[in-house]
Amino acid sequence: MSYPPQYPPQQPGYPQQQPGYPQQQQPGYPPPPQPGYGAPEAPPVHDANSLPVNDNVNPYAFSVDLNGPYYLQKGKMIAYYGDVRFSGIGRGSIDRALGRNFNSPLHATDWVVAEGRGKLLLADRAFDLNSYDLENGNLTVRSGNLLAFEPTLALKQSIIPGFLTLIGTGKFVAASNGPVHFVEPPIRVDPQALVGWADCPAPCHHYDHGYMHGVLGGLRQLTGLGGASGEEHQFEFIGAGTVLIQSSETLMAERSVGVVHQEAGVPGGGYGVPPQQGHGQSQLPNVNVPGLGNLGDLGRRFGL
Repeated sequence: MSYPPQYPPQQPGYPQQQPGYPQQQQPGYPPPPQPGYGAPEAPPVHDANSLPVNDNVNPYAFSVDLNGPYYLQKGKMIAYYGDVRFSGIGRGSIDRALGRNFNSPLHATDWVVAEGRGKLLLADRAFDLNSYDLENGNLTVRSGNLLAFEPTLALKQSIIPGFLTLIGTGKFVAASNGPVHFVEPPIRVDPQALVGWADCPAPCHHYDHGYMHGVLGGLRQLTGLGGASGEEHQFEFIGAGTVLIQSSETLMAERSVGVVHQEAGVPGGGYGVPPQQGHGQSQLPNVNVPGLGNLGDLGRRFGL
């Protein structure tokens, strides 16, 4: 080091700072620029090589490194790189594997199989996405929250309406309304906050009769307003295992998958005018149909 020490030039327009003394803000002068601060950083621009391998791009998007078949819920793929083909469940070369991988006929129309090589980007209306690994386990998840899973897992229809069960070893991707928390039984959970449960018995219904027959319960019975709440009705878990709950008592907004909505600029869509219900208008598929996981207000009331 040379002597006397050389100090970097002072910023023009700022008072001279004495070497060896901490810099002080001078009245009447704006603060000097700090290294590393200033204009916000530009968002990263990805390509097929820079996208993560079977990991989150950000909290709201997930990148799948496709090298073979992969099960996807309709409407969850937002973009892809490479040579990728999509087939409906029960069609194409993957049909032979359905007997051991996809055993939920009520949900078959909501799913497709992606085949080929490339990168898939998955998202679901800016909800939080996470991937989970099962090792010789079983996990039951709300059907609307499950986005994708590897074919090494077997999907079965849960005995609880609106839920699906994954069995085996492999990775799956699920959405939630806020971050997911993992808790152990025994516990009672608001049905609208429940995402799923792993390696534990199916829950039973628990009703707080004191709350139901109190002042608020009486008003609800007289007026029909308010519906069921987490204080009145819960899912009760006992035994060993893990329960997954989201950071919100609001279920993810319902959306009939695989349907082109009336939106301006969307092929097959309109100009943002919602369709009118009436004579001759068909109902959107899988909406308010028992057993399909989209039970509308009735399902919300009973946590299905």
